[in-house]
Amino acid sequence: MNQPLAERLRPKNIDEYVGQRHLVGPGAILRRMIESGNIASFILWGPPGVGKTTLAKIIANTTKAPFYTLSAVHSGVKDVREVLDRCRADARSMFTTHRPILFIDEIHRFNKSQQDSLLAAVENGTVTLVGATTENPSFEVIRPLLSRAQVYTLSPLGDDDLDTLLRRAAETDEVLAGHGVEIISTSALFRFAGGDARKLLNILDLLEQATPPDAPIVITDEIVTSSLQKNPAAYDKNGEMHYDIISAFIKSLRGSDPDAAIYWLARMIEGGEEPEFIGRRMIIFAAEDIGLANPNALLLANTTFDVIHKIGWPEARIPLAQCTIYLANSAKSNSAYNAIDSALELVRSTGNQPVPLHLRNAPTKLMKDMGYGHNYLYPHLYPGNFVKQQYFPDTLGHPTFWEPCANQAEARAAEMQRMRWETPEPQK
Repeated sequence: MNQPLAERLRPKNIDEYVGQRHLVGPGAILRRMIESGNIASFILWGPPGVGKTTLAKIIANTTKAPFYTLSAVHSGVKDVREVLDRCRADARSMFTTHRPILFIDEIHRFNKSQQDSLLAAVENGTVTLVGATTENPSFEVIRPLLSRAQVYTLSPLGDDDLDTLLRRAAETDEVLAGHGVEIISTSALFRFAGGDARKLLNILDLLEQATPPDAPIVITDEIVTSSLQKNPAAYDKNGEMHYDIISAFIKSLRGSDPDAAIYWLARMIEGGEEPEFIGRRMIIFAAEDIGLANPNALLLANTTFDVIHKIGWPEARIPLAQCTIYLANSAKSNSAYNAIDSALELVRSTGNQPVPLHLRNAPTKLMKDMGYGHNYLYPHLYPGNFVKQQYFPDTLGHPTFWEPCANQAEARAAEMQRMRWETPEPQK
């Protein structure tokens, strides 16, 4: 069979679907929609290979509504206009009792004008929109359209889900069953799949192709690792290596290796990656991994994003390369990242502790009479614009979240903090 295993095994109905129990489990929102046939507009957001397109195809197989598909990668304005015209004709037809459904794969790749044309069709009831995206819809989908479509988040598949897919493939696929499949160890297989069903099934395809016709397909950690090292996948911005390449890029930046980072940047550029995708992750990196060691890194990363958004390819490669080298060579600190995560952990474990009275806002006389703002010490009235007083809730003492990393900027800030808090208490 020439058809890939991932296509041969694609579920035809909701009961065959694996994963995303929060959306398709018993009583879950998408299962109720699909079983009732009453589909509301929504956008599926999640990484590759977690079932976004499969859910859309299940809706196409089960709904009684006219169903149309567009790929934002291959569809131009003319294609969008033609499909919307057909949807309008269906909506007016006396033979159609259900609103047409329009599925748009990679909806984040539609430009603003294309999304605006969809907005009118969704708003006036011409179509029910079902979108799929690997990118955060808050950044990539216009706000008016986003407000008319619920966003459902899909997660990477867990090992139990991957094991279900593996055993289903071994037992039901004619090609694999013709060999016979011996499953000895699966740690490497699941690790390389990384929660991606398509990647798991593609690895099985690779193992099948490397197995002689009369021999069983044997799955062990060693065989899987060896097979993948001999057959490295080509970069695919739409799935296979999308997250692996950006991961290598970020890890090279974190490891302060500008040459490796530039190499991975070149891989993404050559693979046709969107410049904004790279730019957003550089902004995150500047805050998470450089942070207080060099606050200018975040400014440069943000400026780079603005520049590449304005100029696009091919010139965008130059500011991206400049920012990449700067970030790789910068001093590193994850103290802000660690601090906020530690604080969030404390907040979740201690709940909503009351704000001390002296820190509360007192816009009315009643609040002042209740003690709001009483005994607050205004730092600018004290030497060095600093005075010691309680800033945490009464029950928490003074926990420490910020642990400065070893760099000059944070060392200076930490020393200033130490000197301030060693000053005597203010006179009452």
